Amino acid sequence: MRAYAVRLECAGASVTVASTERAVTDWSARYFGPWWKATEVPAQDVCAGPLVLAEVDPGRYANESLAVRQNPHRSVGYAKARLLVAEDAAAGVVHAVSPDDALAYRSEPGAGSLLIFGCDVEPVATATARLAREMMRGALLRDGWAVLHASAVVAEGGRTVLAFGRKGAGKTTTALALAARHGYGLLANDRVFVRPDDRGGVDVLPWPSAAALGLGLLDALGWFEICRERLEAGEALHPTQDGRVTEALLAGRRDPLWEGGKELKVQVFPDQFPDWFDVPLAAAGEAAVLLFPRVEAEAVPAVEETGRALGDDDFMSGRTEDRYPDVFDLLGVDGGGTDTARQDVAQHLAELPHHSVVLGLDIAANAEFLAKVTD
Repeated sequence: MRAYAVRLECAGASVTVASTERAVTDWSARYFGPWWKATEVPAQDVCAGPLVLAEVDPGRYANESLAVRQNPHRSVGYAKARLLVAEDAAAGVVHAVSPDDALAYRSEPGAGSLLIFGCDVEPVATATARLAREMMRGALLRDGWAVLHASAVVAEGGRTVLAFGRKGAGKTTTALALAARHGYGLLANDRVFVRPDDRGGVDVLPWPSAAALGLGLLDALGWFEICRERLEAGEALHPTQDGRVTEALLAGRRDPLWEGGKELKVQVFPDQFPDWFDVPLAAAGEAAVLLFPRVEAEAVPAVEETGRALGDDDFMSGRTEDRYPDVFDLLGVDGGGTDTARQDVAQHLAELPHHSVVLGLDIAANAEFLAKVTD
């Protein structure tokens, strides 16, 4: 049976994804794309370096699932699903099963390999991309990178604007206003890897992920009808998107959707930014400006007198990484990088311009204001 393989490469780190299902490797190639230089490689090279091997095999899934349940195991939350984890310390193997997603895992951290078995292509492909990203994250963190909770866009010459804040503060609004109106390249929607360089600056790398955009923001950017037309033509957004959001798009309803105090958002694949919205993706940059935005419906864009500086909460860590805890022992360090890496980055970023800004709902006005502030 023919095997397919895609290699991901970023800043000297690499991970290979392999499967007999072309759809699985195509998913990773699409998901990581130019951000992590995803390229197809010969199947005979799949044993070189860290490897994620994924198969659609209901029989193997059933066997692995039974083995986990019959042995001592613990239950944890992983990617919004229940995961049963059984560790074989003597063999250096972590077995796990996600019953709701019909996925089974076998991780051998010492060998740098992770096996995934499932019953359907889409869940297997999604899990494969997620775990390949975790393996790459571990390699980068061990090499001295840290993870910031920030959106990032790159201007000409690699100058990178970083936008910070809690969920809903306006990070995505800031980044996409500059990308949509001034041609900045989108480096990351919610997180970035950072590390001081030998020139006294801070290098910035993307954390590939789908982007969550509220219906109101999508409309303000002028992208609502584009999404609607693409969906009507048979294309699809990311499968994690709530079906009610898709229904609203197709029906032309632009009002935000809420459930339990949480907004249900459009989930955009990375490659849909250039393909659908003509927003380029950037693969790297150097930090130049730090923004701390907040959004008010009636506000006129302005710099606020009360500024704030970078804090511990702006860095990701194992404590804050509750969605993807390191149950497969892929990282080898804290989930946001070592304390030394975070401290070095914080010292370098403290020397860059900082601006606390208030933004309104007018994307054009926001973009003009932000372009001037960050110039």
